[in-house]
Amino acid sequence: MSFRVENRVGVKAPSDRIWEIIADLPSWGDWNPTFPQAEGIIAIGGVLTLTETIEGLHERPVRAAINDWVPYAQLIWSERRGFQFTSTRYIEIEELAPGSCIVANGEIFGGMFGEGFFNKNKRLLRRACEEMGEALRLRAEA
Repeated sequence: MSFRVENRVGVKAPSDRIWEIIADLPSWGDWNPTFPQAEGIIAIGGVLTLTETIEGLHERPVRAAINDWVPYAQLIWSERRGFQFTSTRYIEIEELAPGSCIVANGEIFGGMFGEGFFNKNKRLLRRACEEMGEALRLRAEA
């Protein structure tokens, strides 16, 4: 069983502008409140090293593998967070018309301990997704 938290936001920018921001991992600290530090190579099987900062939770280092990516459309990474606890993070871009997109970002929690973590922290996790989505929107529309 899995549990999901997601935020979707309309962005008045083309998908290539949004992807440019997402793909520039070293610049995430300039706009991303949830992952203020990011590095790695965007490639299938590539490794991302991130710092996750969610208000109300302890800051934590993340070492995740990229599961899938499609330029101008999506970036998906996952990590094993412990015994019977996995998480998959994603950012998806859906271009509705030239210069107009919907951007979703979220996290899927799996495993017995993933369910407990999600249930205990879903309000904080939802807010983190909302803050990240809004920050990406502001950066892309600037």
